[in-house]
Amino acid sequence: DTHISEDVANNYRGFFMTKNLQKIVPQVTQNSPEGVIISGDLARLEGKSGDYANLKKILTPLAKKMPVYMGLGNHDNRKNFLAAFSPFAGEEQPVKDKHVIVVRQGPIRLIILDSLLYTNRVAGLLGKAQRLWLQDYLQKSDDTPTLLVVHHTLDGGDGDLLDVDKLYSMIKPQRKVKGIVYGHSHHYHYDVIDGLHLINVPAVGYNFGDEEPVGWVEAHLHKSGGDFILHAIGGSKEKDGKMTSLDWRG
Repeated sequence: DTHISEDVANNYRGFFMTKNLQKIVPQVTQNSPEGVIISGDLARLEGKSGDYANLKKILTPLAKKMPVYMGLGNHDNRKNFLAAFSPFAGEEQPVKDKHVIVVRQGPIRLIILDSLLYTNRVAGLLGKAQRLWLQDYLQKSDDTPTLLVVHHTLDGGDGDLLDVDKLYSMIKPQRKVKGIVYGHSHHYHYDVIDGLHLINVPAVGYNFGDEEPVGWVEAHLHKSGGDFILHAIGGSKEKDGKMTSLDWRG
């Protein structure tokens, strides 16, 4: 959740979103990851063309050194995003009216889904076409450990991913799916359901509560699990540098 505005002075709760991302880009670059994922809410509120122009400018030094994979959230505008960033890093998938990317990186497969339903409204939806594509893709793919990335939270509320129950029923039997990474809540939290890890990454732009960090997560992924290290640049820094290690279900 970068929430970048065309207006570089735009701020919320005392956080300046452009400055936050400008601070994080060199940190990420210095860590030399194989790639970077942003899980949606790239833009501040309405996904304006100027928001994406500013975001692209900030990310350019990073994108020159490594692929940057981007999902869409409820504050994005799909048309404006596609115009600003096409062609995309990763393997773009043939899902109508959705931006779906597959990333094959080392021992892990990542599938970035599109839960954008309405711009600047809270709820999200994968939709039938995307769910059918995902079901078919998973059935035909090999057993490479797979993580799904989606913007919306998974709690089943009116402001969450509205078809989360259908997603769960599809992927729980697919043991190759090891977890779901998501944003939206501006919380940093880990949970597990039937061995499936749920990884709620913090926001880059701002938090909703002083007890939550603002920052990014460094992930070391391997066949049997993953190590996740929080880099907090604002908000609560209590867990800054802390590593959370997860073992994938068999």
